[in-house]
Amino acid sequence: MEINYPLVGLVLVAVIGLIIFLIRRNRKDKKKYENEMIQSELKPEKHDTDHI
Repeated sequence: MEINYPLVGLVLVAVIGLIIFLIRRNRKDKKKYENEMIQSELKPEKHDTDHI
């Protein structure tokens, strides 16, 4: 059984690239979520006074 090293190398590079992409995207989404939570805690929601 022979191993096709160029193909194995290409798959490894693709997997590493995917992992790096997912980590960066996760960090970006986490920062966005944290900023939204901070903003929602600082600004109270506006309530309509018509529905008392």
